[in-house]
Amino acid sequence: MTALSSTPLLNVDALAVAIGDVCVVDGLSLAIRPHEFWGVLGQNGVGKTTLLKTLSGLHPPTEGRIELMGHNMASLDRKTIARHLGMLTQQTRYAFEATCHETVLIGRHPHIGPWGHEGANDHAMADQALHQMGLADCRDRSCMTLSGGESRRLALATLLVQDPQVMLLDEPTNHLDPANQVSVLNVVGQQIRQHAKGGLMALHEVNLATCYCSHCLLLFGNGQWLAGPTHEMLTTQHLSKLYDCHMRLVDDGEHQVFAVGA
Repeated sequence: MTALSSTPLLNVDALAVAIGDVCVVDGLSLAIRPHEFWGVLGQNGVGKTTLLKTLSGLHPPTEGRIELMGHNMASLDRKTIARHLGMLTQQTRYAFEATCHETVLIGRHPHIGPWGHEGANDHAMADQALHQMGLADCRDRSCMTLSGGESRRLALATLLVQDPQVMLLDEPTNHLDPANQVSVLNVVGQQIRQHAKGGLMALHEVNLATCYCSHCLLLFGNGQWLAGPTHEMLTTQHLSKLYDCHMRLVDDGEHQVFAVGA
């Protein structure tokens, strides 16, 4: 399965998503193309996680169609999907004892045959991902002993090793201090820009979206949404409506940031 440069990596057409009585989106249509990094913003409980699960094929939509690399996702098996699409879930938990290196190698499983095993290239990719996430010194350490921030970075390293064309990230900066937030998003952004990948991440930090996202999807609740280039979406008017509070733009002549307040 290959993609032409003009073909969206992930295409959504007339999508309706609901969880219980909550309508997440209604009539959502958007295309994630190579080199695009999308941000999904909205209040707590609006359904950002449910939308990401739907886009990954883990939650059925009410209506609409999702295409991965030009193919109807509903017709693809999970291993094929995993070769081209990877998802970082909101919570990171490890249930089994394993070293960090062994844990990261799990990301290579979609690319290995049923009777195959990891080769030298797979191990090299795992070591590189650990290095990129600042975890090289934890290579032989048990994943069960990591802090919350270290566990989050290990999960991101596993996603890098999976090497999907589309990355869905549910609050990737959870448990990370500001320096590590910037560090991991620099790595993800570099992957998208240099390797013609596409990304979509749910997050709460508006100012991270202004720094890293080329496009944004705003979820207002009751199925209402707005999507487009970041500079058009992230305005004081849109954000004040989105978060139901007054948002203002602070400009010191060098940087522009959004803040809550009068």
